[in-house]
Amino acid sequence: MSFVEFLAAASPSAAAAPLQALWHEARGDWERAHRLVQDDAGRTAAWVHAYLHRREGDEANARYWYARAGRPPPAKTITLDAERTAIGEALLAE
Repeated sequence: MSFVEFLAAASPSAAAAPLQALWHEARGDWERAHRLVQDDAGRTAAWVHAYLHRREGDEANARYWYARAGRPPPAKTITLDAERTAIGEALLAE
């Protein structure tokens, strides 16, 4: 399944919390997405958490979470939607 197909699904309930968070954020529910990953200590959740704070415009907080995830922040030229898709594709490939 591609990430585009995943986003088109009626419900992400069978997916891991980080993927669920991306699904909810794509539908404009940033708060629910954030709740799904904020207490998860894993690197995958930290990666999604970083993206969410980048989406929010909180670059300092995003940098902290990228570091927790062991990932560099994306280049400024990478759009938020492109980053969400890249994260989603990577998580679905795991």
